[in-house]
Amino acid sequence: MMPMTTFTIRPGPRPYWQRALVTGGAGFLGSHLCARLLDSGVEVDCLDDLTTGRPGKVEHLAGRPGFRFLHLDIADPGCVDAARGPYDLVLHLAGPGAPADCRRRPLKALDTAGLGTRTALTVADRDGARFLLASSAEACAGDGRPLPPWCDGHDDAQDPVGPLHAYAEAARFAEALVTAHAGAHASNAGIVRLYPAYGPRMRTDDGRTVSAFLQHALSGAPLTVPGDGSRPLSLCYADDTAEGVLLVAGGRSVRPVDIGGDPGPTVAEVARAVLELTGSHAPLEFTDAGRAEGRLDGRSDGRGPDTGFARELFGWVPRVSWQEGLARTVAAVSGHPEPAPVTTAGRGAGTWLP
Repeated sequence: MMPMTTFTIRPGPRPYWQRALVTGGAGFLGSHLCARLLDSGVEVDCLDDLTTGRPGKVEHLAGRPGFRFLHLDIADPGCVDAARGPYDLVLHLAGPGAPADCRRRPLKALDTAGLGTRTALTVADRDGARFLLASSAEACAGDGRPLPPWCDGHDDAQDPVGPLHAYAEAARFAEALVTAHAGAHASNAGIVRLYPAYGPRMRTDDGRTVSAFLQHALSGAPLTVPGDGSRPLSLCYADDTAEGVLLVAGGRSVRPVDIGGDPGPTVAEVARAVLELTGSHAPLEFTDAGRAEGRLDGRSDGRGPDTGFARELFGWVPRVSWQEGLARTVAAVSGHPEPAPVTTAGRGAGTWLP
């Protein structure tokens, strides 16, 4: 058994975790959380069906004491028996992590939000573990505030049959399910709403602005900047996002907590920084076409996260500037191309081997 580990929470007691289950652990943020937990002495079961997760994101963890990879679909009720635990912490990040994934696999997104969340909650209840749902900023869209011009007057995030229907509805249903479950069973369950994160091991094909800029700069394709490029982006480096998730996990908050960067650099500033850091000669193209792409970088109403609760209750403060974070990201993405997703490997429990 690994030694007990503490995560300092300000204010409040210090939680003790010995073993954690991270669903969607072979995804971008999931892999960072697995590493952070292992580095702190927490044993980790990383569960992923590799639909959008990629084994290369956790290959550096293979062979480390306390790490186990479970190639399973959390929407399968049989996961309750396969994820043996016992766990002190269940971080539920499974499911298509970006709107582009949900457009390709809408049924998968909805199944994971419903059946998958219920299965993860069942595992947490079985072991008396703290449960934390990683939700999306789109879950809180539609509170009556005016939408920015690039939405063209159409709040697609509120439309159950609109372009973002699976992404937004899956996030909202998962939140409703966790809230109802916590109320009915008095379980220690919470929700963290994540705004766009970036960093090493991020995908470059998920449709988000930074991802697209990196992909195009490295391939020499034009970097498309919507409008005049003055829209601010809400960006948070992966290390800061992971720290925020673990701080929220260490508390007992039931209400959703926003974790993300305050709106800062403009789209044009980020595009030019990517070109400079990559040394790319790809052109910038300013266009009105696809101006609704901003919806992929946060709430559909264009607002950034409200991090006051995270800062005041948990003492969370992002530490990595967007310039420093982008430089680290470019170095990682340029030097280590992402492997293709593996979707044909067999399922079962056991240590993942490269």
